[in-house]
Amino acid sequence: MSFQPQMKSVRQGVTVVDALKCRAFNGVIADLWRAQCEPGARGEYISPYPRLFIVLDKAGGDFETWLDPQRDDRMRTSRQGSISYLPADVPVWGRTRESMRIRHLDLHFNPDEIAERLSERLDVALLAQPRIMFEDERIMALARMIAAECAASDGRHDLYGDSLALALLIDLFQVRRGQPRKRSSLTAGQLRRVTDYICAHSGANIRLQDLAALVDLSQSHFSHAFKAATGLPPHQFQLQERVRRGQAMLAAGAHSLTDIAVESGFADQAHFTRVFRRIVGETPAAWQRSRRLVG
Repeated sequence: MSFQPQMKSVRQGVTVVDALKCRAFNGVIADLWRAQCEPGARGEYISPYPRLFIVLDKAGGDFETWLDPQRDDRMRTSRQGSISYLPADVPVWGRTRESMRIRHLDLHFNPDEIAERLSERLDVALLAQPRIMFEDERIMALARMIAAECAASDGRHDLYGDSLALALLIDLFQVRRGQPRKRSSLTAGQLRRVTDYICAHSGANIRLQDLAALVDLSQSHFSHAFKAATGLPPHQFQLQERVRRGQAMLAAGAHSLTDIAVESGFADQAHFTRVFRRIVGETPAAWQRSRRLVG
């Protein structure tokens, strides 16, 4: 986990119903909460990092949220599907009038890490501007998919949730496509260092930030430089290496497809077969049969 939000909160009449479900991505931490609020429940929250508070489901009464405890006229009443954005170190207050059960997603993010991945800074004015209880169908759709990943005991590859979180922030901060910049390729020494590492750890979950650190580059710069050198993104290169490892085991003929899939770093035989067919053009079994005929 690259950063620790350490949000401070003071709550009265709020009970967490289920255990916190959490996923950490590159520069983003997603927390999925389910809570029971008694009538008159209240809370005060502040985080050292910017965050989004997204109401996924709500049953019972409403709750009110505001930024200035002395200004009731700035209160906003919650709705299911409402979103609040809080800049870093901005306190927020909330209270309920009736009993209520709520499921919400908190997204904490590090603006510097997100800017590094996008190769441009997030809009400073938008970063500093709180937005309380607004609605956005596209952001909500992405938030629900992130929440599903948090809740799943067998979630998809980290790149899936990572891409969803990045897409949500791109939408929130209205990041537009800039003019393409010409990127240099990795040097021969850098490429050898990275590919040797991928080959040695192809069966493991290799993080982009670990590969970038091997050659002392930002994640964004590394991704472009690696693709310029190999023609493939790092993740696709790792998949091809896993397939090559599977081919070597298939050629040896001493292992079952299930064992080969696991040893090669795939979730199961079906996953191995799907990726193998996409890269090689035929199933592992067909490839193995053709090798035997040639031999």
